[in-house]
Amino acid sequence: MLVLDTLYSNLNAVLGDRIKFLGRALGELTLEVSHQDYLSLAQLLRDDASLRFDTCIDLCGVDYSTYRDGNYQGLRYAVVLHLLSVEKNWRLRLRVFAPNDDFPILPSATSIWPSVNWYEREAFDFYGIIFEGHEDLRRILTDYGFIGHPFRKDFPLSGQVEMRYDPEQKRVIYQPITIEPRELTPRVIREETYGRAETGLK
Repeated sequence: MLVLDTLYSNLNAVLGDRIKFLGRALGELTLEVSHQDYLSLAQLLRDDASLRFDTCIDLCGVDYSTYRDGNYQGLRYAVVLHLLSVEKNWRLRLRVFAPNDDFPILPSATSIWPSVNWYEREAFDFYGIIFEGHEDLRRILTDYGFIGHPFRKDFPLSGQVEMRYDPEQKRVIYQPITIEPRELTPRVIREETYGRAETGLK
């Protein structure tokens, strides 16, 4: 993988000791940076002649609270960007953690890659991550009046409220959940001789 080796060397040369982590997995490099360096390094990733990550093709939030079966001890919320250099024809996964689990906040990268506008709104909507400097940070996929952030690991599977049409009021209303939470465990019962008659097994 000569291309990845070149990119690895270029990243180390340009970013130096500001790299928190740089690893290779599944044919792609993952770069982790601190929240303090996020925007300045993002600009270097875009503008440096040896990197030229001119396009951000995706940005998503991640909740690490149940990572490694709950044995994870690091910060809870991260933002992961997938960067593409059209000129160099290579990709990079960029990860940055929000420093405060109770109020996750990171600077907006819209000034670097305008394409992240709606992606940051989605991460705000689903994870509650605030992007400081975003010009229009509001929900994008959940309904008006939605309570909470549905991709957080502690969000209830049944949600907080349910919505229905009320024929008397002639409008859609919200009301508390009427479905009792339950856990369905599949139960399979087979006879000891199941499948043996057809195959001739004894």
